[in-house]
Parts: sequence; structure tokens; C-alpha cells
Amino acid sequence: MKSIKEFNIEELKRLSQEIRDKIIEIVSKNGGHLSSTLGAVELIVAMHKVFDVTKDPFIFDVSHQAYAHKLITDRWDKFETLRQFNGISGFINPKESSYDYFIAGHSSTSISIALGSAKAIKLKGENRIPIVLIGDGSMSAGMVYEALNELGDLKLPVVIILNDNEMSIAKPIGAISNYLSRMMAGKFYQKLKKKTEQLLTYLPDSASYLAKKFDESLRLITPGMLFEELGIEYIGPIDGHNLKELIEVYQKAKELQKPVIIHAQTLKGKGYKIAEGSLEHWHGVGPFDIESGKSLKKSSEKPNATTIFSNILLKLAKRDKNIVGVTAAMPSGTGINRLIEAFPDRFWDVAIAEQHAVTSMSAMAKEGFKPYVTIYSTFLQRGYDQIIHDVCLMKNPVKFAIDRAGIVGEDGETHQGAFDISYLRTIPNMTLIAPRSPKNFEKVMEFVNNFNFPIAFRYPRGSFLDDDRYPPKEISFGKGELLKEGESNILFIGYGNGVGKAIIVKDLLQINSNIDVALIDLVFVKPLDEDLLLDLSKRYNKWFIFSDSAKIGGVYGAISEFLNKYRLKKIEVISFEYEDEFIPHGKVTDVEEYLELTPKQLVLRVLRSLK
Repeated sequence: MKSIKEFNIEELKRLSQEIRDKIIEIVSKNGGHLSSTLGAVELIVAMHKVFDVTKDPFIFDVSHQAYAHKLITDRWDKFETLRQFNGISGFINPKESSYDYFIAGHSSTSISIALGSAKAIKLKGENRIPIVLIGDGSMSAGMVYEALNELGDLKLPVVIILNDNEMSIAKPIGAISNYLSRMMAGKFYQKLKKKTEQLLTYLPDSASYLAKKFDESLRLITPGMLFEELGIEYIGPIDGHNLKELIEVYQKAKELQKPVIIHAQTLKGKGYKIAEGSLEHWHGVGPFDIESGKSLKKSSEKPNATTIFSNILLKLAKRDKNIVGVTAAMPSGTGINRLIEAFPDRFWDVAIAEQHAVTSMSAMAKEGFKPYVTIYSTFLQRGYDQIIHDVCLMKNPVKFAIDRAGIVGEDGETHQGAFDISYLRTIPNMTLIAPRSPKNFEKVMEFVNNFNFPIAFRYPRGSFLDDDRYPPKEISFGKGELLKEGESNILFIGYGNGVGKAIIVKDLLQINSNIDVALIDLVFVKPLDEDLLLDLSKRYNKWFIFSDSAKIGGVYGAISEFLNKYRLKKIEVISFEYEDEFIPHGKVTDVEEYLELTPKQLVLRVLRSLK
């Protein structure tokens, strides 16, 4: 088969169209990221034409835009399994292919990775060059500028392709700007610039001033002054769908042997008219009809937890003007978009800046407001130091609304919400609470809203498993709830959405084996209701834990510490939390079956433990 490096421009154009058709076909069936990956096709095709993927590190920020890379390398036939259990990932993953340099799923890591690889390449004396593809949205995170700062200082060869598909960091100035961009990448300008820099060293101040002004005026005509000031060569803006221009600029950037940022402007959803443009809906999609663009996903009769949260917070915010809040680039995903529309002066999307979100809200808490930091479990990890240093140390009453807790499905191991209990439970002054059902969620948020210390509450992606089976009671600090006594020696301990799963398993046990178990909702995992647990330890000595969280440091950790504290050695504890491994991607039901966490499997595990 002919190598992509041998393709002429017309063949590359045909390949780009074939890639787009394949992406639309498979994503319409499996769901996945669509608009951004369609917009990046030519950028990636040109990368493979100019650079050598067998030796040059191809680094994709977030990597949700890298489907074309997967199709070009070795996964054309496997692409039908995209995001399916045991299929290929929706993100870059070295376990999947040797052509994937670094795992990615969170944003703004790529330039740091590139700098680290560039240092290693220099130390090893190898002829390789890291190439980064990063979207404009990822440029809102501080980590990018930390990396750019050092990269500009060290001047190591790295090519950064900035895919500007929405924010339009700097608007092009028509044909003049395009001409100047190509000129700045050319040998003449580079030689001229070098000579200017040499002249500045030797010329007296009067002449030096003129030379400086000449150099600065060239840079000011194009919108790359920020990068130039950081010590990074800037080329752009260029047309991110013009393969001839891309290849020409990539080749020149490669030859420069210094840090270069190529500003390429692309159209989201390119090639699929319905999705073209800055439409948030088409960023990540479920299965859809290609002709109409309509979703094929069956709507659930149950409201999802995010919608319930959004409704409750909106109701609270209408009557309490001190309620404020932020999200980090996920307004619709977290339901905060409705609050931003209703109260634009009190709710903000701070872009991909979780650290800033946490610290800024802590300052608002100090000023007497009631700030809600609404972030997915997996992304809140990025603000961990700020939670410790800027919130809990100060005892400021920030309220952390942790969305997507537990298994999130097809996004997989970089996105699973497994660790929030473990990483928050260790922090002094932090309180952890979780709702089990829609009506219980209202009680939990009423408590949270009036709580005057740092507090975090978690809830799942999708619907609660418990559909208000047990009427909710008022929440008291640190108090759990005994939902039912049992006739056996078995106690089911549920936390959050784990209560719903415990209820299902309890019912199956009763029906199939006539085993009647006791059931509690911990409500709080920090602090634990020790009085309730001590009382229950007198009647039940076999405890089973149900929680959508990591076992290490999770609810199991809290219960084990409690039992050790009171030396309750006769209590046997079995946890159905996640073991010490990263959880793969796939439909939630498939993933749970793999982990032996479906209700039927849990019933069998309970019965096995009783023998």
C-alpha cells in the first residue's frame, strides 16, 4: 500500500474526505466527539505527510480531535469498535497503538509533554521533533503558559499547531495577513530577523532603536506577539483546511529547529453541514441519524441527576441572592448554563481553569457568599491543591457539586469518577455527603446551602437508581439513616447512588433466596455516623458496602478505620467498590459486568460470601 508521504495534494484531499465520511458513519452509530475531530482532519493529514509518526512524538491535547490519526495509523478496520467495550478508545492511548505517544483525556497537558520529550531527545542526541496539536479552548488553562514559558527559554525544537476553531484568538487581516504569515515562515524573514538580532548587539543606542522598531513592527502586523514575547516563533493565522498551505508551513516550521507555534483556523464540524460552526451540541454526541442530525438515543423517563441538581440550585438561587457559582468549560454538562442565563452576574464559566475556579470561589465564600463549584469528578482532581490550600485550610464554606461520580461509560479511564471520595476524605475541615434519590437530593442541597464549612456532594451521570423508595428525612450533620432492619445478620451499607444498587440487590436476595437484610444510607462518609454504626454492630456482623467509588480510601477505608478505632474485630466487611485499577471504556452495563458489579452478579457474590 502506498505511504501517505507519497500522496500528492489531490490524493491527500481524497483521503481527507474518506476520513470524514468514516468518522461521520461510525460516530452516528456509536456516539463520540464529532465537530472538533471533523475540523482537525487536514491538520492531522498534513502532520502525517510532513513528520514521521514512527519516530516523532505526535502529541494530541485532550485527544478527542484525533480520530483522523487513528484512521491513518492502524485502526481503519477497528474503527467500528470506537468507544465500545474492548474496542478502541475515543482518546489517544499508547496501550492501543504504538503510534499513540501519550495518554490524553484531560486538557492542556500537551505542551508540557512535548517539552519533556524535547529535553529527552536532546539528551539522547536524536533527530526527532515533537509535534503538538492543541485546541484554542485548551489555551485557557495555566499549565499551557507554564510550559510555553520554559519552552521559550530553552528554545528546544517543538512544533505546536494551534487549532483555532471557535475562540478566534486573533482575527486574520485578510490576504495581507496570510501573505505575511507565509513570509514569516520563510528563509528570508528568518535570516533578516537573525541579522536584526545580531545588529542589536553591536549597534549604538540610536541605531539600535530603529532596528528594534523594524523587528517589532513586523511582529505587530500579525497577531502572534504574545507567543513571540515568550520566545516562541509564531506563524499564522493560516487556513487549517488548505492542505498545500499546511504542508508548506509545517515543513518550514520543522526546518527552523526551534519552538514554533502555527496558528491554524478551522471550522468545527467541517464536511457535515448540520454540525458546522460553534455549536456546543455537536462537540460530543450520542448515536444520531446522518440525514436529519436527530438523536437516536432513547430518552429516559427518569430525570438525570444533573437536571435535578440544576433545578434545585435554580430554585435556591431565586430566593437566596448570596448563592453564586462557577463551572470550568462545562456549562451544559453540569447544568450551570441555566444559572448563567438566569443570573449572569452570579454564575460564571471560567473556561478550563479548575484551579482558578476553586480559589476564586473561596475568596467569594470569605466575603459572605455561598459559592458552588460545579465540576465533574474527574476534572476536580485538577484543583486538588487549591481545595486543600485555599479552601479547607481557610475553612471557607465552598460547596463542591461533583457531577459524573462513578462509572461514566464510553469516555473511559481518563474520565471515570472513581476517586473523589478518596482524594477529598483525607482533607481536614472537609465534609462529604451524597444524595441517594431525587427527593433526597433536595434535602441534601438544603443542608449544603446552609452549611458553613467546606462541603462536597457527589451524584451520578444519568439517573439515580433509587426512585425515592424510602421517603427522605431532614438532614442532620453527620447522621446516617437506617432505612430498614433485617432478619438476617447482614447489613447493606449504601452511599449516594450506591443506596439504589443496594436496594436492587436486597430485593433480588429476598425474592430468590429469602434472605432479609438490613439497609442504611450513610448520607455522610465524612464524618461517619459512629453512633448508628456502633448500634448496628450489635445486631449485624456481615457488612456489605455499595458505593460508586474506589475501594482504597473510599467508603471501605472509612468503615475499616471506624472498626479499627472501636476494635470491632467480629465484623466482616466486604466492599463492592472499585478495585485498584483504572476502569476501561464502554457502555456502563458492559463495564459493570466486567467488574462483576451488575445486580445479579452482586447477588451471587453475596451468596458466595455466606458459604
